[in-house]
Amino acid sequence: MYTIERKAEIISLLEKNNKVDVNALAEMFGASKETIRRDLRELEADGFVKRTHGGAVFTESSKGVQEYPLLVRGVQRYEEKNIICKRAAQYICDGDTIFIDNSSTTSNLLKYIDKSLRITIVTNSIQLLIESASLKNNNLLMICLGGIFRSTNFSMYGSISQANAKSFYPDKAFVSCKGINPNTMLTDSSVYEVDTKREMLNLSKEVYILADYTKFSEVGTVGLSDFASVDTIITDERADINQLKYLERYNVKLDIAKK
Repeated sequence: MYTIERKAEIISLLEKNNKVDVNALAEMFGASKETIRRDLRELEADGFVKRTHGGAVFTESSKGVQEYPLLVRGVQRYEEKNIICKRAAQYICDGDTIFIDNSSTTSNLLKYIDKSLRITIVTNSIQLLIESASLKNNNLLMICLGGIFRSTNFSMYGSISQANAKSFYPDKAFVSCKGINPNTMLTDSSVYEVDTKREMLNLSKEVYILADYTKFSEVGTVGLSDFASVDTIITDERADINQLKYLERYNVKLDIAKK
């Protein structure tokens, strides 16, 4: 397991239990105690945890953190996100113009798009642009919305990004969010990028929300959209379908991605 993967799992454990133990982590990850201590030291330096005797706890500031760096989020629930993206790619057709937002979930979508399809992709994600270069797919036309660069999140945001977004009318939008529930509907964690995402949701003909099973028990910092703007929510098999029947009232299709 890579260091970033261990750190992501440690953060997930802290979110659930508020504390972790060095001995238990070493056994869980099959790593040495010194390796775990180094991970905790680095997480402490980043401001996520406070080390204690034999372990660590969340710092007070981290308890309210809604948005972790993209590299950390990218390895959390990696398998589920890939399954969801593989399914989402099946909705993309030849000649489509699509918007893909900057999120740890949608960042996996590009590699599953059929390379024979001629696609125009509008995005605020620098990570997605880098990924497209590595794919060497001449059928992809990538358009960056521009704006202010967020180095921790590999994204563009601000008034320039939002203004440029108004120039496009995508056939489909593929976005993720922080939380989905019947009371707050769709919420997000990034106050920086939410305005651009709202524009793209409003201007797109079809909207697909890519959300792993954990999203249905979360609430983000800021409202993103109501269900009227959403056509389909794509999730994984760990989602509790019985708890999501309320989506039928809003004519939102629920698509369960299979392994």
